[in-house]
Formats: sequence, structure tokens, C-alpha cells
Amino acid sequence: MSDTSETHDSPTVTGYACIQGYLKTLEQSPGVYRMLDAQARVLYVGKARNLRARVSNYARPGQHTPRIERMIRDTASMMFLTTRTETEALLLEQNLIKQLKPKYNVLLRDDKSFPNILVSKDHAYPQIKKHRGAKKEKGAYFGPFASAGAVNRTLNQLQKAFLLRNCSDSMFESRTRPCLLYQIKRCSGPCVGLIDAEGYALAVKDAERFLSGRSTRVQEELAAEMAAASEAMEFERAAALRDRIRALTQVQGTQGINPKTVTEADVVALHMDSGQACVQVFFIRANQNWGNRDFYPRIGEGMSPGEVLEAFLGQFYDNKEPPRQIILSDAIDNADLMAEALSQKADRKVELVLPQRGEKAELVAGALRNAREYLARRMSESATQGKLLRGLAEAFGLDAPPNRIEVYDNSHIMGTNAVGGMIVAGPEGFMKSQYRKFNIRGDDLTPGDDFGMMKEVLNRRFSRLQKEDPDREKGQWPDLLLIDGGAGQVSAVAQIMAEHGVEDIPMVGVAKGVDRDHGKEEFHRPGTRPFALRHNDPVLYFVQRLRDEAHRFAIGTHRAKRAKAIGATPLDDVPGVGATRKRALLAHFGSAKAVSRADLADLKAVDGISDALAETIYGYFHESG
Repeated sequence: MSDTSETHDSPTVTGYACIQGYLKTLEQSPGVYRMLDAQARVLYVGKARNLRARVSNYARPGQHTPRIERMIRDTASMMFLTTRTETEALLLEQNLIKQLKPKYNVLLRDDKSFPNILVSKDHAYPQIKKHRGAKKEKGAYFGPFASAGAVNRTLNQLQKAFLLRNCSDSMFESRTRPCLLYQIKRCSGPCVGLIDAEGYALAVKDAERFLSGRSTRVQEELAAEMAAASEAMEFERAAALRDRIRALTQVQGTQGINPKTVTEADVVALHMDSGQACVQVFFIRANQNWGNRDFYPRIGEGMSPGEVLEAFLGQFYDNKEPPRQIILSDAIDNADLMAEALSQKADRKVELVLPQRGEKAELVAGALRNAREYLARRMSESATQGKLLRGLAEAFGLDAPPNRIEVYDNSHIMGTNAVGGMIVAGPEGFMKSQYRKFNIRGDDLTPGDDFGMMKEVLNRRFSRLQKEDPDREKGQWPDLLLIDGGAGQVSAVAQIMAEHGVEDIPMVGVAKGVDRDHGKEEFHRPGTRPFALRHNDPVLYFVQRLRDEAHRFAIGTHRAKRAKAIGATPLDDVPGVGATRKRALLAHFGSAKAVSRADLADLKAVDGISDALAETIYGYFHESG
């Protein structure tokens, strides 16, 4: 890959003339091109089998859609990267789109990872659990599942069916009697020897076979075992086997779709309406439906379904392993190229399928129906949200409906474990990927000083904004601040904003009325008298919802911080003692207090604790003075 980036000599030349200026020096090789405006912001990223031929198309007036015409008109410079193959160009293009988020590209805005089920293999009695992120832990992975809820439902039924443990290794090692899960028949109690390693291994093998799609055989074998147990008058064992069969049947029942002819595939269906798009992805693994997710890529006017779907596939699988088959609702222009790129990424063959009839076509029809319904619901919600934002602008005297509202709240108990929370809302509702938490650091704060906490949070927030987006071009600056509090909080916030030289962002304090009733809130703005909204005003309910969400987020963050602090022990601060050695010490002595009182000889007797580390631990707890 070589970089042949260049910018135009005259920044005042834009549009067709600017683009034509590059044609003489461009190579006829594959690569990626970027179109930039006069401020060097990336407008568009594209790929080409022949860069010179592709750019020459942009240089010819009169044959473009209005969207492309606007893009050409704004183009003030271009950059080019040549690649060895067109496949390499496709992969690079999608990577740059995700990184640069150009204005005129299709953009996948929701790109979270998906959870898996992990059967760990680094223990004599493997644990079954939910896993998200890099697959570094040793074990068998099954997925992806569309959501944590889909994983949890499946795990719940698998626990009933196979009685595998889900406790951590440290908890497993410290048990002296079976836990509640054993009592309610969700675990076979391997921690206290109620099942031997061989019997547990058979249950693990059955669970893996079920998750691999061999569920019918597992159920047939369990049915045969149940009949044999009943014949031998082992009625308790027969009843337990019956419960396992029921649990497996329930897993399949909750999945809804269990295709017979599709073993491993993603079903990807697109519906477009009024300049908006919804893509539904159904995950089919082991002949089972492991859930579905909806995505709403940003698209431009005049885009074809094939163009949108191709861009979606490239970005969606940029950081995910593609399945063996991808079943599509619409044909894409470069299907062979996309299949080659995905196969290269997966290091095995990936097939793109456009079914016309049969079970695969029925799967696509179901996914399309979902895409249609989800988009209609979202458009209805967006219309309602837009109306609320217009009402908010009118109620608070704003120049225009806000695109980004930031709401702040603090949470603490008598000043301890204090955190600040920021939630964000806009035309599409709550923007949860933009939420932020702030661990209050101020050592000089009086416990419970809400003013001081808010000052720290806003100082950190706006210092960062001024550093990362001083020109306010990235859409990260708020159009409205909502503060939980009255005139005092608003005055303090106004002072903080003035110190940062930011005095053009409107702010509103939301305070409970005199009797602190929900629904009698007073609103405070700098330099104006407090006012209230009608009791049944939809805008009032909207503001209450925003404030309640900020309160929920701040309290949740505070509780997580408090729980972490409660779980901390003095061992956390001992040099050389990590999580594994901490577990060994606690298992040996029973508590951190007992470790602190242990003599040197006892510390040296703990598995995994060297003589040198034992001396370090002893010295830490027995320093003189």
C-alpha cells in the first residue's frame, strides 16, 4: 500500500475544476480516495479498482444525483491511497469510514460488540458463563447472541438442563456446602463433590453438543435414559431427566425460529423509507435463532438499497467474525468482492446469498417485516421527539430546538463515593453511548458539597471540550444544559461557564416546587424569574423523564463504585499481590484480617506465595511506627 496523498495548490479552486486538476497525476491502480472541503474536513471516502477512472467520473458535470453534486461542489482537495488489490481497498475504505465518519457516506452509528456463551476449559469442573470482548480465555465459545438478554435466557435454561456451575473459581474453591443454585436444581454441586469429574464432564459435553446444533440427538439420548431410569424404578432420576428435556425444549421454544436447512448464517434485511433506513440482523447458529438486532445507518438521499447494504456489511463485519453464510434481502453491486474480502478476514469461505424461494427466503421475509415495523416505530417516536424538542425550545425561549441536551446530576452518601453523571438526549431520544461518569476527585471538597461537585464535573467536561473540539465541529457541544437544582445551582454553573468563556449555551435549573411534589417543578434561568409549566404539559413530562434518567444513571454509577469499595481489602495495596495471590491468601486464612495477623512461617506455607513475597506481606502489616 502506498500513500499518494496530495492537496490542491489553490485552496480557492473547488468543485469540478478542483477534481480535474488531479487526473493528470493519478495512477490506474486500485485504492481509496478522500474528498475534503475547504476546512480539510473529510466529505467522502470511496474505493476504486482504477483510481483514475473513478475520479474522472466525478470530473464530468451533468450526470450526478443532487447529493453527489453538493459533495462535488464542496470539494476543495483530495487525498489518495493506492493498494495492491481492490479487496484491500474495500477493507481500507470501510475502516476509514468508521474512523473519519464522513458527511456523505453511509455510516453505521451503533457498533457494539455482541456477547457469547463461554464454556471455560481451564478447570476440572468447567464454568458456563456470558462472555463479551476478545476471546482470550481458554474454552469453547458459542455465539454471537444478539443481546445480553438472549444470552441470559439461554444460560438460564442450560443451567436447568445440564446443571453446570456459573460461580467464579474463587467462590468454587471456598465453598464448604452447596449454594442456593444446587437447592433449586440449577447446579449439580461439583464444589462439594456431589458429582464426580467424569459425570460433570459428560454434562459439559452434552451442553456443547446442544449449543453446536446437535440438540435432537441430546434430547433423544436423555429420553432413552429417562425411560431406562423409569424401568429400573429410579423415579427421582427419571424426574430429573424429564426436567432437563423440558428445559431444552423451552430453549428452542423461546427462540421462535429454528431453521432446518440453515446451520450458520446472518440474515441481513434492509427497509428504507423517507430518507431513513433500518437493517435487521438475525443470528442463526447451530440451526437455532440466537436473537436479532436493529440498526439505523445514516444514509443520504438517492441512495439505492444495494449501496446502503454494501456499506453496512463492510462496516458491520469490520471488527466481527463473519459467519459462513450471509443471507441478504437486496443484491449489492460488488457481491464477489465483498465475499472475497470477508473470506479473507475470516480465513475461510464466506458466501453471500440472495434467496428467491424456500426457507432462506422465508427467513429474509421475516427479517424484512421486522425492519419495516421497527423503522415505522422509530419514525413515529422521532416525530414525537421532534415535537417535544420544539415545545422545549418554546418553553425555555431557545432560538431553535436543541440537537444535544446534556443533563447533570450527582450522587453520594454523606459525601462518600461521590460521582457525577451526565446523560445526553437529542432528536432520536437518549444517546446512551454519549453518557459519561465523573469520579469526584476534589480532596478539598466538604462532604456533601453539591455545588463543589457540580463545579468539578463541569470544569472537567468543558475543559475537555475546548481541548478536543475547540471549533465545535464534531457535534459534541451541547445546545442546552439541564441542571438538577434551583437558582443557586444555576448561578454557580453560569459562573463556571463564564470562567471557560462559554456564555452562549443556554442552561435551565430544574427544582422541585415548595412542597417537593413531582409535577410542580420550577424552572430557573440566569437573569429571569422562576416559572412553571402546566401540570399536564407534555414538555413537563419530557423534562421529568430527562431528569429521572440522569438521576438513575448517577445513582447506578454511585452504587457500582460503592460496591467496589466494599469489596476492597487491605491486600489490594500490598505490592506483588494480584488477584490470583489474593484469592490464595483468602482461601488459606479465611479473611484479610487473618492474613494481617499471620506470622511469617504461615505466610510462606501458602501455595503460590514465595518466601520473598511472604516477607513483603509480613513487612507491610508489621511495619514499626
